[in-house]
Amino acid sequence: MESFSLRLCHLLHCRGAGWKMVYHILKHDPELKELYSPTFLYQFPELPSSIIQTLFEDLHSPVLLEQIRHYQQNDIKIITYFDSAYPELLKETYQPPWVLYAKGDISLLGKQTKLAVVGSRQATEYGKRAIDRLFPPLIEKGIIIVSGLALGVDTLAHEAAIRLGGKTIAVIAGGIYHIYPQTNQKLALNIMKHHLVISEYPPNTTPSRWQFPMRNRIISGVSKGTFIIEAKRKSGSLITANFAVHEGREVFALPGNIFSQHSTGTNDLIQQGAKLVRSHEDILNELFYA
Repeated sequence: MESFSLRLCHLLHCRGAGWKMVYHILKHDPELKELYSPTFLYQFPELPSSIIQTLFEDLHSPVLLEQIRHYQQNDIKIITYFDSAYPELLKETYQPPWVLYAKGDISLLGKQTKLAVVGSRQATEYGKRAIDRLFPPLIEKGIIIVSGLALGVDTLAHEAAIRLGGKTIAVIAGGIYHIYPQTNQKLALNIMKHHLVISEYPPNTTPSRWQFPMRNRIISGVSKGTFIIEAKRKSGSLITANFAVHEGREVFALPGNIFSQHSTGTNDLIQQGAKLVRSHEDILNELFYA
């Protein structure tokens, strides 16, 4: 392998290479110079022999190496935790991704203030009107909108940022070669071309159910604050809010009709201490002037 970044990327493509395992390996060999040594993995007694065998096979697999080399040809950038382009705010979170795979303008990761905007996949007219009312002053202030490319509020948030001439970052579950949902393929391609799509999963990874709540920690992790537009009581958006709370970030919520199931989650958040948003100033005051 040509560099530390590629060696780390290769390790993370191996079956069974979880966050903690990579942590212990890096602690022992910070530059991964011994990674391809036949005896290297046997220095970790906590690793079962079956895992060692699997890791060894994958580390010496030409197929994986060829996959990784193709990323550059497809303009997919590999950003490791140790690179200058890696978002500083994300480093402050619990178990931040060792690698981000990015397609688009990676300068957005280091620029300006970011606001995570998430909500129900069944967005109502009320949620859409709220976005139309609140977003223009936020975009004018240079805030980058971060969301998860899901249906509903996520889609509306990305589209509004683009329509208003702002910038947006989509954090996806699965890999960049497998955009989900398929109905957002065109939107994703637009974001890849003019904005930024990122994932912690290798591009060939098909999205799995467990990856969606995991990617929420990145949505909140790169952002100074998280704004929940609409959410049911057991909405995935509340997972994003929970990550934001635990990382000491601002949490904003749009109040809603007490008779609407789409507002039970956001109203609960407000009752628990999230900032009630009535106008764009409620967000700007916390992000810039608090």
